[in-house]
Amino acid sequence: MTLRLGVIGTGAIGQDHIRRITHKLSGARVVALNDINKAQARAFATQERLDARVVDTGKEVVDAADVDAVVVTSWGPSHEEFVLASIAAGKPVFCEKPLAITAAGALRIVEAEMKHGRMLVQVGFMRRYDAGYRALKKVLDAGAIGDALMVHCAHRNPSVPENYTGDMAITDTFVHEIDVLRWLLDDDYVSAQVIAPRCTRHAHAGLHDPIIVLLETRKGIRIDAEVFVACRFGYDIQCQVVGETGAANLPEPQSVPLRSAGRASTEILMDWKQRFIDSYDVELQEWIASTQAGVVHGPTAWDGYFAAVTADACIAARRSGQVVPISIADRPAFYDNKR
Repeated sequence: MTLRLGVIGTGAIGQDHIRRITHKLSGARVVALNDINKAQARAFATQERLDARVVDTGKEVVDAADVDAVVVTSWGPSHEEFVLASIAAGKPVFCEKPLAITAAGALRIVEAEMKHGRMLVQVGFMRRYDAGYRALKKVLDAGAIGDALMVHCAHRNPSVPENYTGDMAITDTFVHEIDVLRWLLDDDYVSAQVIAPRCTRHAHAGLHDPIIVLLETRKGIRIDAEVFVACRFGYDIQCQVVGETGAANLPEPQSVPLRSAGRASTEILMDWKQRFIDSYDVELQEWIASTQAGVVHGPTAWDGYFAAVTADACIAARRSGQVVPISIADRPAFYDNKR
């Protein structure tokens, strides 16, 4: 069966997903598009020679009789509306993060999905699909270093645009660690603290950079995460899990070691797309396959909700300077077995 997809949002990530679905992946095709900028959507459809129509509203995409499943890549504040509409229509939906811009909005999605009685929502946390993270999880799950005790990680960008300000280091950047570390450790968080070291001179107005986020899990694992988005030297993702009998590191991206001009060196990537491009392909291909099978295998609406609650706690901790508890109910049995 070829899955017929409707895509809401044809900005950068939406265009990338449409291209990979059309030219790289198997089992699906895009039949309907919408964007708040309809002229842009039409121009993109023409440029890519898509056999897909551009419709007037996102709701029209969801309700279209020939759309089997929905991909939401629109502006973040619109995600909740379109995911709820997809649930109401009984259609599987892949939603790029954030699931909703507030924890309350994400909880509304969880409640709507549970009321519907079938899991339909997958959230676009693509790090779970990265080959390096999957290799690290395999080591942890095998018990090769005993029980995890500590995690040290870093999320570094060479630079960010001028409109990257305020709490975006948490909501746009650290949110990836929030999800992938829960998945790696198979554990939930109970508290958050944020520390602000000396600010780099390369941070623009409205941004304190770097920050350090400290998390504690239910099992007592301690996590320290550096978020440094104007580090200048490259896009650098680090993760080390320290266990009872050893330590396991996230593999570095493959590069050719060079010995030249009196130096031994390896390349550091400068673009996040280069670092995680393959994970997006794996993520969407696996979503297509699971959707065809009528199940959800990836990050769920509950995962999106938990990420939102944790991000809110990190923001509160950053503003107060205090350790903030993360209070959330146990995961509903509905989400215990992805179906």
